[in-house]
Amino acid sequence: QLQLVESGGGLVQPGGSLRLSCAASGSSFRSYTMGWFRQASGQEREFVAAIKRYGGETLYGDSVKGRFTMSRDNAKNMVYLQMNSLKPEDTAVYYCASGQGLISSTLHVGAAYSNWGQGTHVTVST
Repeated sequence: QLQLVESGGGLVQPGGSLRLSCAASGSSFRSYTMGWFRQASGQEREFVAAIKRYGGETLYGDSVKGRFTMSRDNAKNMVYLQMNSLKPEDTAVYYCASGQGLISSTLHVGAAYSNWGQGTHVTVST
């Protein structure tokens, strides 16, 4: 089991950039698939991005594809979400999640992840 702590959220203008970080504590970090999800006020949780264990395959939600990039540093037990060309509709609480045994077809499924962080707020506004 991993404990996850997100950071890096804040207020940014439309078109700007932010980089979210997720620090993981626990053993065997590199064996976990990591994901980013978000939830806007009054809306359902939405898949943002995932990266498979050992830094392999990545997957992105359609709404962020081409603008967001997820990466991981297994030596530091960290995952990152670089967010560029931000839009007001990107405003949400962003959550880091971890899971084991995920296959490609479940990377976007929140229920497949076993551990979640507390979330970090991102607001895109003028």
